[in-house]
Amino acid sequence: MAPSRGPQALARTLHKTLSNHRGPVHVVRYAKGTAKYVLSGGQDRSIRLWNPDLGTEIKKFEAHGYEVLSISVSHDNTKFASSGGDRSVFVWDVTAGVTTRRLAGHMGKVNVVELNADATVLASGSYDSTVRLWDLRAPARAPIQILEEARDAVQTLHVDATTIIAGSVDGHVRTYDLRKGELRSDFIGQPVTSAIPSSDGTTLLVSTLDSHVRLFDTTSGKLLNAFTGHNHTSYRCRACFGHEEATVVCGDEDGAVWAWDLVDATVLQPNPPPKVHDKVITWTEHHPTDPGEMVTSSADGTVKVWRHPS
Repeated sequence: MAPSRGPQALARTLHKTLSNHRGPVHVVRYAKGTAKYVLSGGQDRSIRLWNPDLGTEIKKFEAHGYEVLSISVSHDNTKFASSGGDRSVFVWDVTAGVTTRRLAGHMGKVNVVELNADATVLASGSYDSTVRLWDLRAPARAPIQILEEARDAVQTLHVDATTIIAGSVDGHVRTYDLRKGELRSDFIGQPVTSAIPSSDGTTLLVSTLDSHVRLFDTTSGKLLNAFTGHNHTSYRCRACFGHEEATVVCGDEDGAVWAWDLVDATVLQPNPPPKVHDKVITWTEHHPTDPGEMVTSSADGTVKVWRHPS
């Protein structure tokens, strides 16, 4: 048996800096599949579509009256949903650059939106401690279901065919099994800022405000690994899996991007990593198919595209 080469090194060479936003950038998302585009949203109330290869802005989407906190792109890249301080969810047509519907009902800012796989159902999580589910095929604008179990702001959501995973400031990750009508609540004990399942759904990566990223078994709730060293105590920072889920990646409040081996939780070199943003890194996302690209957004007003040296 050939020796394992271990996890691939993180893409740390700066390719482009996307700096048209005015003020903090809260979220940056890749288009689905092999598409080479990213969407970013920020405190300046705008959403911007970029070509990260060239570093150019393609389009600006403007309808929000308050800061943009979350973006979710549909599977075919024809539409996306966004949310923020407006207390409403906006659904956009990418080509036309306009909103096709606005979903109102939350009593506080909407921290997170997430589309399901075929973009027929949208989930939104709010400062009002609720998760609302919306049927995008129905003419009615009322939510089809409201999940009210959280006791504090909902910060992160994941939606798939049978489950909804919601992470809250109350320190719980709640998994709703839609098929069985069951709820499982796992108490992490610290405010949850992101919760991302592995592609096969067997593990869940959770970041919390005690400078920890934890990996859990989704079936048993057992803690499999903990990843530490970074500074994450005050802001919403997002942890994600690296290429082929062999690594864990998280930006921190000092402006550094940390990477760990998924199996043994050792920090990948360089340790400690260099500061690459002037302020907190709000969002980290690895390209869905390209092993050598990653994007980060920051309160310093920039989005940065990272690659391996060519």
